[in-house]
Amino acid sequence: MKTHFLLIIGAVALLAAGCQTRSISDSGYQPASGGNHRAQRVQPTRYIGELNELDVLGIERNPKITEDQIAQALDSAGQIKLRKGSKVLLVQSGAQFPDEPMIAGLNQSLTVTPFSGLPNEFEREAYHKALRFAAARGGCETIVCYWGVLECGRQSLDTKAVSWVPIVGSLLPDEHQHMRIRLKVAIVDVRTGNWAMFSPEPFEDKAVSARLGRERSDQAQVNKLKHRAYATAAHDLLKIYAN
Repeated sequence: MKTHFLLIIGAVALLAAGCQTRSISDSGYQPASGGNHRAQRVQPTRYIGELNELDVLGIERNPKITEDQIAQALDSAGQIKLRKGSKVLLVQSGAQFPDEPMIAGLNQSLTVTPFSGLPNEFEREAYHKALRFAAARGGCETIVCYWGVLECGRQSLDTKAVSWVPIVGSLLPDEHQHMRIRLKVAIVDVRTGNWAMFSPEPFEDKAVSARLGRERSDQAQVNKLKHRAYATAAHDLLKIYAN
Protein backbone atom coordinates (compact mmCIF):
# COMPACT_ATOMS: atom_id res chain seq x y z
CA MET A 1 0.00 0.00 0.00
CA LYS A 2 2.81 2.38 0.90
CA THR A 3 4.61 1.65 -2.39
CA HIS A 4 1.39 2.20 -4.37
CA PHE A 5 0.83 5.53 -2.61
CA LEU A 6 4.38 6.66 -3.37
CA LEU A 7 3.92 5.80 -7.05
CA ILE A 8 0.78 7.94 -7.20
CA ILE A 9 2.57 10.85 -5.52
CA GLY A 10 5.45 10.50 -7.98
CA ALA A 11 3.11 10.56 -10.98
CA VAL A 12 1.35 13.67 -9.69
CA ALA A 13 4.69 15.36 -9.08
CA LEU A 14 5.81 14.60 -12.64
CA LEU A 15 2.60 16.03 -14.03
CA ALA A 16 2.75 19.13 -11.86
CA ALA A 17 6.39 19.75 -12.77
CA GLY A 18 5.47 20.00 -16.43
CA CYS A 19 2.44 22.25 -16.01
CA GLN A 20 2.24 25.34 -18.18
CA THR A 21 -0.35 28.02 -18.86
CA ARG A 22 -0.48 30.05 -22.06
CA SER A 23 -2.92 32.40 -23.70
CA ILE A 24 -4.98 31.29 -26.70
CA SER A 25 -3.36 34.28 -28.40
CA ASP A 26 0.12 32.93 -27.58
CA SER A 27 -0.51 29.26 -28.26
CA GLY A 28 2.65 28.28 -30.13
CA TYR A 29 4.57 25.22 -28.98
CA GLN A 30 6.35 25.56 -25.65
CA PRO A 31 8.90 22.79 -25.05
CA ALA A 32 9.27 21.53 -21.50
CA SER A 33 11.78 23.55 -19.49
CA GLY A 34 15.16 21.94 -19.08
CA GLY A 35 14.74 19.65 -22.08
CA ASN A 36 17.07 19.30 -25.03
CA HIS A 37 14.33 19.84 -27.61
CA ARG A 38 14.78 23.24 -29.24
CA ALA A 39 11.66 23.53 -31.40
CA GLN A 40 10.76 27.05 -32.40
CA ARG A 41 7.44 28.38 -31.18
CA VAL A 42 4.82 28.80 -33.86
CA GLN A 43 3.46 32.33 -33.69
CA PRO A 44 2.21 34.36 -36.68
CA THR A 45 2.56 37.70 -34.89
CA ARG A 46 4.45 39.04 -31.89
CA TYR A 47 2.54 38.57 -28.64
CA ILE A 48 2.60 41.63 -26.37
CA GLY A 49 0.06 40.77 -23.69
CA GLU A 50 -3.65 40.82 -22.91
CA LEU A 51 -6.41 43.38 -22.64
CA ASN A 52 -7.49 44.10 -19.09
CA GLU A 53 -11.17 43.21 -18.82
CA LEU A 54 -11.74 46.50 -16.97
CA ASP A 55 -10.44 48.28 -20.10
CA VAL A 56 -13.13 46.63 -22.19
CA LEU A 57 -15.93 47.10 -19.66
CA GLY A 58 -15.03 50.69 -18.80
CA ILE A 59 -14.79 50.16 -15.05
CA GLU A 60 -12.57 52.60 -13.18
CA ARG A 61 -10.75 51.90 -9.94
CA ASN A 62 -12.16 55.04 -8.38
CA PRO A 63 -12.19 55.18 -4.56
CA LYS A 64 -14.66 58.09 -4.71
CA ILE A 65 -17.52 55.97 -6.06
CA THR A 66 -20.51 56.49 -3.82
CA GLU A 67 -23.27 54.17 -2.69
CA ASP A 68 -25.75 56.27 -4.69
CA GLN A 69 -23.73 55.74 -7.88
CA ILE A 70 -23.72 52.00 -7.27
CA ALA A 71 -27.49 52.02 -6.76
CA GLN A 72 -28.02 54.11 -9.92
CA ALA A 73 -25.82 51.77 -11.95
CA LEU A 74 -27.83 48.80 -10.75
CA ASP A 75 -31.12 50.51 -11.57
CA SER A 76 -29.97 51.47 -15.08
CA ALA A 77 -28.40 48.10 -15.94
CA GLY A 78 -30.33 46.54 -18.79
CA GLN A 79 -30.45 43.01 -20.15
CA ILE A 80 -28.01 42.40 -22.99
CA LYS A 81 -29.62 41.21 -26.22
CA LEU A 82 -28.22 40.20 -29.59
CA ARG A 83 -30.41 40.49 -32.66
CA LYS A 84 -29.87 37.66 -35.10
CA GLY A 85 -28.24 39.03 -38.21
CA SER A 86 -26.94 42.13 -36.41
CA LYS A 87 -23.35 43.31 -36.65
CA VAL A 88 -20.92 42.64 -33.79
CA LEU A 89 -17.37 43.84 -33.24
CA LEU A 90 -15.36 40.72 -32.34
CA VAL A 91 -12.20 41.10 -30.24
CA GLN A 92 -9.80 38.36 -29.10
CA SER A 93 -7.70 39.62 -26.22
CA GLY A 94 -4.00 39.63 -27.07
CA ALA A 95 -4.46 38.96 -30.80
CA GLN A 96 -4.29 41.23 -33.83
CA PHE A 97 -7.10 39.20 -35.38
CA PRO A 98 -9.66 36.81 -33.81
CA ASP A 99 -9.19 33.11 -34.48
CA GLU A 100 -11.04 31.95 -37.58
CA PRO A 101 -13.15 29.21 -35.90
CA MET A 102 -14.71 31.80 -33.56
CA ILE A 103 -15.49 34.12 -36.48
CA ALA A 104 -17.04 31.22 -38.39
CA GLY A 105 -19.12 30.13 -35.41
CA LEU A 106 -20.64 33.56 -34.85
CA ASN A 107 -21.05 34.31 -38.55
CA GLN A 108 -23.72 31.62 -38.72
CA SER A 109 -26.24 33.93 -37.02
CA LEU A 110 -24.47 37.29 -36.79
CA THR A 111 -22.38 39.55 -39.00
CA VAL A 112 -18.89 39.66 -37.53
CA THR A 113 -16.48 42.58 -37.84
CA PRO A 114 -13.02 41.45 -36.60
CA PHE A 115 -11.09 43.97 -34.50
CA SER A 116 -7.67 44.09 -32.85
CA GLY A 117 -7.33 42.90 -29.28
CA LEU A 118 -3.77 44.11 -28.69
CA PRO A 119 -3.21 45.90 -25.36
CA ASN A 120 -3.84 49.63 -25.47
CA GLU A 121 -1.86 52.63 -24.27
CA PHE A 122 -4.86 54.76 -23.36
CA GLU A 123 -6.53 55.42 -20.05
CA ARG A 124 -9.10 52.75 -19.21
CA GLU A 125 -12.16 54.99 -19.64
CA ALA A 126 -10.78 56.46 -22.87
CA TYR A 127 -10.16 53.00 -24.32
CA HIS A 128 -13.62 51.75 -23.41
CA LYS A 129 -15.25 54.71 -25.15
CA ALA A 130 -12.89 54.50 -28.13
CA LEU A 131 -13.79 50.84 -28.58
CA ARG A 132 -17.52 51.60 -28.42
CA PHE A 133 -17.06 54.54 -30.81
CA ALA A 134 -15.20 52.34 -33.30
CA ALA A 135 -18.01 49.80 -33.11
CA ALA A 136 -20.63 52.52 -33.60
CA ARG A 137 -18.81 53.94 -36.63
CA GLY A 138 -18.85 50.44 -38.12
CA GLY A 139 -22.57 50.01 -37.47
CA CYS A 140 -21.99 47.36 -34.79
CA GLU A 141 -24.57 47.26 -32.01
CA THR A 142 -22.56 44.93 -29.79
CA ILE A 143 -18.95 44.20 -28.85
CA VAL A 144 -17.96 40.60 -28.13
CA CYS A 145 -14.56 40.25 -26.48
CA TYR A 146 -13.12 36.94 -25.30
CA TRP A 147 -10.13 35.75 -23.30
CA GLY A 148 -8.78 32.23 -23.06
CA VAL A 149 -6.05 30.15 -21.47
CA LEU A 150 -4.58 26.77 -22.31
CA GLU A 151 -3.42 24.77 -19.30
CA CYS A 152 -1.29 21.69 -19.80
CA GLY A 153 0.75 19.18 -17.85
CA ARG A 154 3.26 16.64 -19.15
CA GLN A 155 3.88 13.22 -17.71
CA SER A 156 6.70 10.87 -18.69
CA LEU A 157 5.74 7.34 -19.73
CA ASP A 158 9.16 6.05 -18.68
CA THR A 159 9.56 4.31 -22.03
CA LYS A 160 12.92 2.58 -22.21
CA ALA A 161 14.26 0.64 -25.20
CA VAL A 162 17.60 -0.95 -25.91
CA SER A 163 18.85 0.16 -29.32
CA TRP A 164 22.17 0.63 -31.08
CA VAL A 165 20.72 3.55 -33.09
CA PRO A 166 20.38 6.58 -30.78
CA ILE A 167 17.76 8.36 -32.91
CA VAL A 168 15.28 5.48 -32.47
CA GLY A 169 14.66 6.49 -28.89
CA SER A 170 13.27 9.81 -30.10
CA LEU A 171 10.62 8.03 -32.17
CA LEU A 172 9.10 6.08 -29.29
CA PRO A 173 6.07 7.48 -27.44
CA ASP A 174 7.42 8.72 -24.13
CA GLU A 175 5.11 11.45 -22.86
CA HIS A 176 1.46 12.12 -22.04
CA GLN A 177 0.30 15.71 -22.41
CA HIS A 178 -2.94 16.71 -20.70
CA MET A 179 -4.40 19.99 -21.97
CA ARG A 180 -7.43 22.06 -21.00
CA ILE A 181 -8.90 25.23 -22.52
CA ARG A 182 -10.96 27.79 -20.63
CA LEU A 183 -12.69 30.81 -22.18
CA LYS A 184 -14.32 33.94 -20.80
CA VAL A 185 -16.61 36.05 -23.00
CA ALA A 186 -17.80 39.64 -22.46
CA ILE A 187 -20.74 41.17 -24.37
CA VAL A 188 -20.97 44.97 -24.37
CA ASP A 189 -23.95 46.99 -25.60
CA VAL A 190 -22.42 49.76 -27.73
CA ARG A 191 -25.18 52.30 -27.10
CA THR A 192 -25.42 52.05 -23.32
CA GLY A 193 -22.14 50.46 -22.23
CA ASN A 194 -24.06 47.81 -20.28
CA TRP A 195 -22.34 44.44 -20.30
CA ALA A 196 -22.62 40.77 -19.41
CA MET A 197 -20.07 38.00 -19.13
CA PHE A 198 -20.10 34.22 -19.24
CA SER A 199 -17.76 31.24 -19.49
CA PRO A 200 -18.54 28.16 -21.59
CA GLU A 201 -17.62 24.76 -20.25
CA PRO A 202 -13.88 23.92 -20.32
CA PHE A 203 -12.63 21.13 -22.57
CA GLU A 204 -9.81 18.67 -21.95
CA ASP A 205 -7.69 16.43 -24.15
CA LYS A 206 -4.88 13.91 -23.65
CA ALA A 207 -2.28 12.90 -26.22
CA VAL A 208 0.79 10.67 -26.33
CA SER A 209 3.79 11.92 -28.26
CA ALA A 210 7.40 11.12 -29.07
CA ARG A 211 10.22 13.62 -28.86
CA LEU A 212 10.48 14.28 -32.61
CA GLY A 213 6.72 14.75 -33.00
CA ARG A 214 6.12 16.75 -29.82
CA GLU A 215 5.45 20.08 -31.50
CA ARG A 216 3.06 18.59 -34.06
CA SER A 217 1.15 16.74 -31.34
CA ASP A 218 0.97 19.84 -29.15
CA GLN A 219 -0.40 22.05 -31.92
CA ALA A 220 -2.92 19.39 -32.92
CA GLN A 221 -4.22 19.44 -29.34
CA VAL A 222 -4.38 23.23 -29.34
CA ASN A 223 -6.34 23.34 -32.60
CA LYS A 224 -8.70 20.57 -31.49
CA LEU A 225 -9.50 22.27 -28.20
CA LYS A 226 -9.89 25.70 -29.79
CA HIS A 227 -12.39 24.38 -32.33
CA ARG A 228 -14.44 22.68 -29.61
CA ALA A 229 -14.36 25.64 -27.23
CA TYR A 230 -15.15 28.23 -29.90
CA ALA A 231 -18.08 26.22 -31.25
CA THR A 232 -19.51 25.92 -27.73
CA ALA A 233 -18.91 29.61 -26.95
CA ALA A 234 -20.67 30.71 -30.15
CA HIS A 235 -23.58 28.36 -29.45
CA ASP A 236 -23.94 29.50 -25.83
CA LEU A 237 -23.66 33.17 -26.77
CA LEU A 238 -26.49 32.91 -29.28
CA LYS A 239 -28.59 30.68 -27.02
CA ILE A 240 -28.36 33.04 -24.04
CA TYR A 241 -28.41 36.47 -25.64
CA ALA A 242 -29.90 36.25 -29.16
CA ASN A 243 -33.58 36.90 -29.74
